[in-house]
Amino acid sequence: MINIVLFGKPGAGKGTQAEFLKEKYNLVHISTGDIFRFNIKNETELGKAAQVYINRGDLVPDSLTIKMLESEVNKNTEASGFLFDGFPRTEAQAIALDNFLKTKDWQITATIALDADDTVLVERILERGKTSGRADDQDEVKIRNRYAEYNEKTAPLIDFYKKQNKFYAVNGIGTITEVTERLGSVIEKL
Repeated sequence: MINIVLFGKPGAGKGTQAEFLKEKYNLVHISTGDIFRFNIKNETELGKAAQVYINRGDLVPDSLTIKMLESEVNKNTEASGFLFDGFPRTEAQAIALDNFLKTKDWQITATIALDADDTVLVERILERGKTSGRADDQDEVKIRNRYAEYNEKTAPLIDFYKKQNKFYAVNGIGTITEVTERLGSVIEKL
């Protein structure tokens, strides 16, 4: 079983790359963003709670996120592996994920970060906001707030996974194909 955490700042291309990687490596793609959007669209209690945080440009609290993630993994227990997109975002979430996977005798195989310059990412998100309909993709202040949250809470995961020898950084700037090839070269060596 191969379990990969794919992370990077909002707009780094995680969702785009996940689509290619899940097909190539037969992984179940678990995107917290997709899970949140499903719950928000269907106005579940969890979705309503998550919407408040998303509208402010804040990260959804761990307790809500972890419940949704565990449910999605449990729906796919026969999978050959998982691609976690947008989770974990904090060390507490990483520990919770490790603990949850241990209950199934699984573990994270690797964490791959898509690196990209903030200026490029802001442009990407603003462009995406023209068609996504997401309020947090249309306001540069909210976008930069998401980056501040990332730097404060998610960037420390680099050290967390480096200590486990599971961290890899990939340049996220270039064509989709170029970035996919860079990711594949890391995964093939796992």
